[in-house]
Amino acid sequence: MQGFGVHTSMWTMNWDRAGAEKAIAGAAHYKMDFIEIALLNAPAVDAAHTRALLEKNGLRAVCSLGLPEAAWASVRPDAAIEHLKQAIEKTAEMGAEALSGVIYGGIGERTGVPPTQGEYDNITRVLSEAASHAKRFGIELGVEAVNRYENHLVNSAQQAVDVVERVGADNVFVHLDTYHMNIEEKGAANGILVAREHLKYIHLSESDRGTPGYGNVPWDEIYATLAAIGFKGGLAMESFINMPPEVAYGLAVWRPVARDMEEVMGNGLPFLRNKAAQYGLI
Repeated sequence: MQGFGVHTSMWTMNWDRAGAEKAIAGAAHYKMDFIEIALLNAPAVDAAHTRALLEKNGLRAVCSLGLPEAAWASVRPDAAIEHLKQAIEKTAEMGAEALSGVIYGGIGERTGVPPTQGEYDNITRVLSEAASHAKRFGIELGVEAVNRYENHLVNSAQQAVDVVERVGADNVFVHLDTYHMNIEEKGAANGILVAREHLKYIHLSESDRGTPGYGNVPWDEIYATLAAIGFKGGLAMESFINMPPEVAYGLAVWRPVARDMEEVMGNGLPFLRNKAAQYGLI
């Protein structure tokens, strides 16, 4: 998962043949090392078509998802296991390297009270079985910490580390996100330091989910800390331009976060790449 990538939401959140062709061509145009595919409907994905496009354009891939309500791991572990197994198999069929994101729950899942031990026990069981299944296909699994408004289960780097260590599988890692860290961590550097032994992937997302470099995220602190821990994982730019209503609802995105894709890729991408080069990460 090394290198510089981009979330395919820059072009589409619908991974049909047309969406795949548009996003992969766009990522190749900007000379990305990999793309992150939002796997919102795994059974509908034409895996052979995506794999052929990736190979033709010399791109690697990571997949990501949040569990649908019918398969929330905290309360419906059996359904979550089946959902993740399907997603893992589709990830492998496409030739992607990992499945990451809110693989332990839903975007918008909140109970109104702190997480319970029973919820964490269910999540541990789900991710343990998913990790075992993923290992058969050479797939890694990432646990992304997201802010308290999107999910009540894993909000901080420490909570993500706790889940990963509870599962105890060598193909499960921590996935951080600068947007969420800007809300939840007591300093971005602290979150990275806490997760350092398990951190393999990070979303580079601005404080308003718009164009990186035009918000409040402390980019120098983030890049300097990544360099200090010798980070060798994936750096993935994430900005939400094309949002279907069901995803916009979960993420609470109610207004445009940037003018268009060209603004984000034309201004935000060079900013992030220059910072990565400045700190010796690419």
